[in-house]
Amino acid sequence: MAALGITVALLVWMVSLLVISFWRQILSSWNLPPGPFPLPIVGNFFSVDLKDVPKLKQGIIFNNSHTWRDIRRFSLSILRDHGMGKQGNEERIQREARFLVEELRKTQGQPFDPTFLIGCAPCNVIADILFNRRFDYNDRTVHRLMRLFNEDFYLLSTPWLQLYNISSGYLRFLPGSHRKLLKNVSEIKQYTLEKAKEHLQSLDLNCPRDVTDCLLVEMEKVSGIELMRLPRYTFMKMPPQWPFQWNISRTSEFASYLLQMDLIHILAEKLHEEIDRVIGPSRVPAVKDRLEMPYMDAVVHEIQRFINLIPSNFPHEVTRDIMFRGYRIPKGTVVVPALDSLLYDRQEFPEPDKFKPEHFLNENGKFKYSDYFKPFSAGKRVCVGEGLARMELFLLLSAILQHFNLKSLVDPAAIDLTPIAVGLGSVPPHYKLCVIPRSDCKRRDQCLGDSPQSPSVSGRWAVQVDELDQRKCFQKSVSMQ
Repeated sequence: MAALGITVALLVWMVSLLVISFWRQILSSWNLPPGPFPLPIVGNFFSVDLKDVPKLKQGIIFNNSHTWRDIRRFSLSILRDHGMGKQGNEERIQREARFLVEELRKTQGQPFDPTFLIGCAPCNVIADILFNRRFDYNDRTVHRLMRLFNEDFYLLSTPWLQLYNISSGYLRFLPGSHRKLLKNVSEIKQYTLEKAKEHLQSLDLNCPRDVTDCLLVEMEKVSGIELMRLPRYTFMKMPPQWPFQWNISRTSEFASYLLQMDLIHILAEKLHEEIDRVIGPSRVPAVKDRLEMPYMDAVVHEIQRFINLIPSNFPHEVTRDIMFRGYRIPKGTVVVPALDSLLYDRQEFPEPDKFKPEHFLNENGKFKYSDYFKPFSAGKRVCVGEGLARMELFLLLSAILQHFNLKSLVDPAAIDLTPIAVGLGSVPPHYKLCVIPRSDCKRRDQCLGDSPQSPSVSGRWAVQVDELDQRKCFQKSVSMQ
């Protein structure tokens, strides 16, 4: 009898908890935006779309404390003083464009995978900013790094990793692809640590050469101790720019993929005409050319809008109670802005599912900016590499089309642009293409087969892209204050 009483008491207690939980849910959801009703304990776990849950982790993007503000301020200061969005990075990209064109000529019209060839160009730009070095296009190290970033981005967009992000405390002990992701991240951190140690051996506190040197100098100012005595994990967290550079690389190679589409063949004629008129056959493309090349500028913006690389953006936390469209969003609520709701808005971009540079052109054919164009987020959390990404797309794409025609291996109408995975990002499918030198007009309609070696880049192009001084100091000092 006593056991029955205990059982009844436990049941009453559990039912009471459920009733209280439901009642609290009802009260807390009063005037909140519409959504699925959360269950006790598990909340909305069973309502979550595992293909569309952002990855949560620590760093310059995901951190949410004073350290985030310090790191971001410091990063922007370094990148600004190192030429972010200014002449310094323009010269880097122009210099790398020469190497990219030379490598493309070596394909001799044969099909190739642009993942590592075209993707290596923007990777070298960021390697120069971070480590004051560039990789050969056949370097195994840079191929390995790009392969790791590509694999991580794919894994982060798979259902298992989305589930792991929700319940990592329980699932981290189980086998799964999250272990491969963590292993990849560890390998990237190890490479960063090795580069930091190399910099320490030749560090000149009065003449920092790159972002790594600047960070090491600042670390000594803040810590007041010898750099060699700093803990190992400090160096492993140094370069926050690698993740956004990976996005730049994927955007650049996806730009080439878009140019294979049937409608792009029509666009290519307009792009070639604009390039020939403004830049000519020998001068290196420059940022200033954007003012006279509205069609190319529109194509660059449309590429970024169309690919929708990070559709769900990253989590943000509401810092105070706000009213949004008549609904109350309490302080502390985690919100995930849907960037695709802007990039694919049907009123702002008619026929958003089609690639149309006219989305960014007015009735006179001049470039027009849209407030709905937010591929890099907005506000204080906007990507620190936004200016660099847009500059790279414009200069590298202009350089490629200045010298080559792009050609698909299959009927362009049969090309499927559907991403192979959609989660944290939209992962583009794998593909191959050919580049045919524009100077070899008689072979314009050919893709496969032998092609004579094209002449190398020379003349004014070569003069304008001399080698980078290996010991170039920053022009300004930087500080986290």
